[in-house]
Amino acid sequence: MFARRIAVMGTGYVGLTTGACLASLGHRVVCADVDAIKVERLRAGDIGIREDGLAELVNEGVAAGRLSFVVGAGTALKELEADGPPVEVMFLCVPTPMGVGGVADLNAVEAVIEETRAVLPPGCVVVNKSTVPVGTAARTAELLERDDVGVVSNPEFLREGSAVRDFLNPDRIVVGSSKQDAAERVAALYARLGAPTVLTDSASAEMIKYAANCFLAMKLSYVNAMAELCERLDADIADVTEGIGYDKRIGQAFLSPGPGWGGSCLPKDTHALLQVADAADFEFRLLRATIDTNTRQFQRMVDKIRKAVTGKRDGSLSKKRLALFGLTFKAGTDDLRDSPALAVAALLKQAGAELVGYDPGIIAAQAAIDDSLLNVVDDPYSAAKDAEAVVVLTEWPEFRSLDWSRVAEGLAAPTVIDTRNLLDPDVLRRASLTWIGVGRATRTYATAPLGN
Repeated sequence: MFARRIAVMGTGYVGLTTGACLASLGHRVVCADVDAIKVERLRAGDIGIREDGLAELVNEGVAAGRLSFVVGAGTALKELEADGPPVEVMFLCVPTPMGVGGVADLNAVEAVIEETRAVLPPGCVVVNKSTVPVGTAARTAELLERDDVGVVSNPEFLREGSAVRDFLNPDRIVVGSSKQDAAERVAALYARLGAPTVLTDSASAEMIKYAANCFLAMKLSYVNAMAELCERLDADIADVTEGIGYDKRIGQAFLSPGPGWGGSCLPKDTHALLQVADAADFEFRLLRATIDTNTRQFQRMVDKIRKAVTGKRDGSLSKKRLALFGLTFKAGTDDLRDSPALAVAALLKQAGAELVGYDPGIIAAQAAIDDSLLNVVDDPYSAAKDAEAVVVLTEWPEFRSLDWSRVAEGLAAPTVIDTRNLLDPDVLRRASLTWIGVGRATRTYATAPLGN
C-alpha cells in the first residue's frame, strides 16, 4: 500500500485514534493540538484517556517513527515538510461541541482552516472527520478559497471503549466529496481494512453520520419506553428484546434498557440534527420525541428509586444515603460527558438524597465531579456502607463479580436498583438482597414486597 503523509488536527478520542491507527496502517502521521501540556504527555506515552489498545498503538507508532505530536496546526505541516514531501491529507478532528440552541460549534474547525489555508500544498485534501452539520464541507471549501485543495467528508463511527477495534474493523467507510479524485484518495487510506466503502457527495456523507447516531438514539428511547410498558403490564423486557432481536430487520444491538442515553455524541448529534431540520423548515417530530423520552427517563429512574427506598411514589428522599455504582456514561471508558448516571444523580441530589459514588474507571482523587453533587470513593463496599440502597447506573461487568453478601452487610436496607439489568437476581437473592430491575416481571424477580 502507498503510504501517505498525514496531519491530524486534534488529539481527542477521534483524533488520537485516527492518528494512531493510520500510523499502524503504514502512513506517516503528525498529530497536532493546541494544548502544549497534552502534547508533552502524548510524547511521553501518556494518552490520558481509557481506551483499550490505544496506548500500545501510540507507543508503537512513535517508536517506528511514523507518529509524532506537535503544538499547533501550522507546526504539523512544517514537520512533515521538514522530513520529506509535504502533507497530502489533513484530517480535522477538533471538537464540535453543542453550541447555543443545540447547533454544533464550528469555531475550532474554522480556526484550523484559518491557520493552514495559505500554507497547504496544491493537491492536498482536507478531511472533515469530526461530526459536523450538513453543509460543513461546502463551507470548508468556501473558507479555504483554494480550488487546488480538495475537501472530503469522512465521518467517524467509533464507540468509546472500543475505538481502536472499531477503526481497524469498520462496518463501512463513508467518503463524500464533490471531487472524485479527492474522495478516492481518502478511501485508499483504508484499503487494507477491506471494509465496504460508500462514495457519495459531502452532504450525504455528513447526513449519514447524523442519521446513524439519531437512529441509535431512537432505538434506545424506544426500548426504554417499552420497558416502562412492560412494568405496567407485568411483562419482561428481557424476553421481549430477545424475541424481537432475532428479527434480522431489527437486530440485537441497542436493545438494552437503561437510565437513559448520553455520552459525547448522541445528545449533541440529536440536537444538531433538530437544528438542521428546523433550518430546512422540517418538523422532525420523531427525533424530538426521542429526546423528550430520554429526558423523561432520567426522572423515571428517580421515581423508581424513590418508590424502592421509601415504599411510596411520593416518598421523601431527603437525607437518604444512596450508593451509586457507575458514573461514566458507559462501561469501558472514563468519560463523564453527558453521563446519564450523573443526570440521575443530579435529580436525586435535587430531591435531597445524600450520594456516594463508585466507578471502576474513575479514580476518586481525580474525579471531575463537583463534590457538592456526590462523594466519589475508590471502593464499592465503602460506597455501600450505611446506604439505603445501591443504584447500578453504568453497566460495568465488574459489578457482577462483587461479593454481594459483603455489600449487603454494609447496607442500611437490603435494596439494589439495577437500572441496567446487569446483575443476576438469583445471586442477589442468595445475598438476602431485593433486586429491582427495569422492565422486568415482578412475579419472577422481586424477593419481597416494597410496600404501598
